[in-house]
Amino acid sequence: MRLLRAERGWSQEFLAAEAGVNRTYLSAVERSEQNISLDNIYKIAVALDVPAWTLLQEAKTT
Repeated sequence: MRLLRAERGWSQEFLAAEAGVNRTYLSAVERSEQNISLDNIYKIAVALDVPAWTLLQEAKTT
């Protein structure tokens, strides 16, 4: 999620507003400090315009 957000040049605050979730919650999810519900995965996926399953993949590092 963090990579997709960064690719778009979006702040956490912007993505949170687009997805209808709290910015503090989104930040904690990105840092793996908070579990995320399927409902919120869907909301964030819609905001990022990606299939929800892409948010469940492990980040690829090169």
